[in-house]
Amino acid sequence: MKKELFEITESVPLIGCIAFGLIDRGTNLLQVRPVSTCPLSCIFCSTNAGPKSKIRQTEYTVPFEYLLKEFDNIAAFKGRKHLEAHIDTVGDPITYPKLAELISGLKEIEGVETISMQTHGSILTEKIVDELSEAGLTRINLSIDALDPKLSKEMADTEWFDIQKIVEIAHHIALNTKINLLIAPVWVPGVNDTEIPKIIELAKSLPQKKKFPPLGIQKYETHKHGRKVKEARRFSWKKFYEQLRFWEERFKIKLVLSPKDFGIHKRVMLPIPYRKFETVKVKVVGPGWLKREKLAATLTKSRTVTLVNAEDIPIGTRLKARIVANKHNLFIAEAV
Repeated sequence: MKKELFEITESVPLIGCIAFGLIDRGTNLLQVRPVSTCPLSCIFCSTNAGPKSKIRQTEYTVPFEYLLKEFDNIAAFKGRKHLEAHIDTVGDPITYPKLAELISGLKEIEGVETISMQTHGSILTEKIVDELSEAGLTRINLSIDALDPKLSKEMADTEWFDIQKIVEIAHHIALNTKINLLIAPVWVPGVNDTEIPKIIELAKSLPQKKKFPPLGIQKYETHKHGRKVKEARRFSWKKFYEQLRFWEERFKIKLVLSPKDFGIHKRVMLPIPYRKFETVKVKVVGPGWLKREKLAATLTKSRTVTLVNAEDIPIGTRLKARIVANKHNLFIAEAV
């Protein structure tokens, strides 16, 4: 399904929308989302990304200069020390054409000590990896969910997906760059159970730079708008950690991780200016991320708001909206 690509200008605040911009969840790590596109349509994707998404209507891109300016402002608020810029997105950061420039700019911001990135690596090349390393990327969280070629294609729901090429990229990162490599599979019980031990063995076989753990196994979770895997078995967090501890003992490698393993700690969060159920004045500034949504900015231009049930509201309209969600400065509202 073809979606509109909407460029975020400086008239649209970078705080407030989960699909782009900057997210502060009250720690020294700030999420950086320069783009929302993804080349894959993974069957377990929590954000329903990729060409096969049926619920997205818009993809976003943000000029890196605007991201850097706003990140610098938040870095000052955070105290300019021990900060991590984590480029994670609701798609895959490697689709952002100015990724090296963004990383290079983040490296120059006072207080930024770590720049990390989450990716499936599907369109990475050695040349791109080398550019990201030279730009200052500290760590790649590389999502390898299966080593079996057939299963990896099925999980990515993408016929051209080449896991062997990505494994070669993993070796290149570990052997030939300054980037720390963390392999981050999503364990989908009932789907890739037998692949996880193979992925652990792969991570153990690669040279490690010791600054971060080499593995970060993620638990498959269902989300309201995410894709659901019919074959997946229900698994409690307790059972998940029991299995991680079993693998830890079997493979002699640390798998039960905490924020401390990455130097993440609590830090004062940006103020949340609007309470839940408060009414605010907004201007509709663009198409919404998902169907039936619109993008709006508060008239103070301090926050972006996602308007739901807004398909009939024209862009440019000024109206009052009631905040229905405000956690971590991510605002969802409805017209009143």
